[in-house]
Amino acid sequence: MNKTPFPCNTCGHCCRSVHLSAETNFLNRGDGICQFFDENTHLCKIYNNRPIVCRVEDYYDAYLTNFYTWDVFVNMNIEICHKLQRDNNQVK
Repeated sequence: MNKTPFPCNTCGHCCRSVHLSAETNFLNRGDGICQFFDENTHLCKIYNNRPIVCRVEDYYDAYLTNFYTWDVFVNMNIEICHKLQRDNNQVK
């Protein structure tokens, strides 16, 4: 099955909120931000070697294909992304 790529816009809000999920909290540098997040570029310092939880397509294939269609999974993540963007923009 050909999946449309996940529409990440590299805003970095998910990387600034790793403390909010048990699956990503191990990446927390102590302030809720991923230890591998570059705050200047909004990119991952270890992108080619990032954990599976950060690789949306691979994570879906490994753990979620029996629970959601790709499109449903993408839409769920987009909703979470929009919420993180709204919440983080209110903090500023």
